[in-house]
Amino acid sequence: MPITVHAVRAVPKATNTTVAFVTTEDVEAGVDGFDAAVLDASGFGGRADQVYLQPVDGGFAGLVGAGPASDVTEATIRRAGAATARSCSRHARVAVRLPGDSGVDDSAARRALAEGVILGGYRYTSFKSSADDANGGNGAPKLARVDIVGSAAAAAKDAVARGAAIAAGVCVARDLSNEPGGSLTAPAFARKATAIARKAGLESRVWTKAEIKKQRLGGLLGVNRGSTQPPRFVELTYEPEGDPAATLAFVGKGITFDAGGLSIKTAQGMMAMKMDMCGAAAVIGAMSVLPAVGAPVRVKGYLPMTDNMLGGDATRPGDVLTIRNGKTIEVLNTDAEGRLILADALSLASEDEPDAIVDLATLTGACMVALGPSIAGLMGNDESLIDEIRAAADRAGERVWPLPLPADYTQQFDSNVADMKNIGGNHGGALTAGLILQQFVADGIPWVHLDIAGPARAESDDGEISKGGTGFGVRTLVELALSYTSRS
Repeated sequence: MPITVHAVRAVPKATNTTVAFVTTEDVEAGVDGFDAAVLDASGFGGRADQVYLQPVDGGFAGLVGAGPASDVTEATIRRAGAATARSCSRHARVAVRLPGDSGVDDSAARRALAEGVILGGYRYTSFKSSADDANGGNGAPKLARVDIVGSAAAAAKDAVARGAAIAAGVCVARDLSNEPGGSLTAPAFARKATAIARKAGLESRVWTKAEIKKQRLGGLLGVNRGSTQPPRFVELTYEPEGDPAATLAFVGKGITFDAGGLSIKTAQGMMAMKMDMCGAAAVIGAMSVLPAVGAPVRVKGYLPMTDNMLGGDATRPGDVLTIRNGKTIEVLNTDAEGRLILADALSLASEDEPDAIVDLATLTGACMVALGPSIAGLMGNDESLIDEIRAAADRAGERVWPLPLPADYTQQFDSNVADMKNIGGNHGGALTAGLILQQFVADGIPWVHLDIAGPARAESDDGEISKGGTGFGVRTLVELALSYTSRS
């Protein structure tokens, strides 16, 4: 079960572990109840992510470093919350005091702390045979509740509840991303998406293979040809109370396992390909949060789902697929499949004429080469929307960086037999992939593409990021839905 987080006025009597966030200046000045020489000998100086615990009166008291006072931000507090959850995993109930005068808005600090605690305490345990294994051999985790001390006023409770709801949405995406592709097939993925939607209060619709054929989703059908598992297409809808301020479309790539098709991946390259559906997982996770946080915009999710396998009738290099909007693509590399299923989804989203479209996809290794494993590539056709999403990502604590979509690069995917090829040249692969997607966004609709190939997965825990599927994009999408205003 996830950790629950509560806003309380004072430390509850049932709590025997209390921790306080401190800055480096606090430690230099001395902290009541802690011996300065002992802290110094232990190496604790209040630096970010440092944790010190000591036994006291049958329980424990601790300090969590937040770094220099001038550097304390929501991101710092989020990371400190994660460090608290990991260091106190063997303690059933923990009370936390925020830094006294951090300069961070109180509600924002409480929200960030709630997010950090829940995300730092996240573990994917579905396939673990024991609770000890689930905690990395460190004993069964016990931490069930964290109380944020200082205020139980409505504003404090609302801030904590909002942070907890957003973190829960990230955990939804992580659970989906971490599940093996052999059990999370496209039909299973669709069933889980509808169950999550039902619980959250969203509307859902699932298209079977017959319906996908009827709707002329040639990209999705083409990628699915090598699979024994039928494809699915899921639509999710969030309706706000009252008149919506705008309508947003969220599109997510849902390749449940990517073997590369006939352009087969290497064994090494295939190891993490159960996570080629992280874009769809992020959309599901984000949309599951919207009713709880009361987002003022209508949001529709478009989720094409299939695996990319090597069956006897798999799409062959040289085959031509016809996408929903009528454009044709010559498939020269079947491992460049994400853009094929997203083409159908973007076409459908465009037909509904939203105020803006955002797609998320683990699309290209080229984006990881350009930006590394922790930053998503941000591309689009509307500078205002690009700026708005970048600002939303900054507020949410997720790292993105703008990349260009040079019009002259479209020549790289000219085809002799179809409207375009599904690959460009040897260089700029993230950009040509984005330009291919742009061909399926209707003129006049603001659109942004987030290539999350790097940050969707992590090799180790880092702050609120967990090893494995990270749920990247959930917080940015929620922040966008909360702040977006129509330009019409």
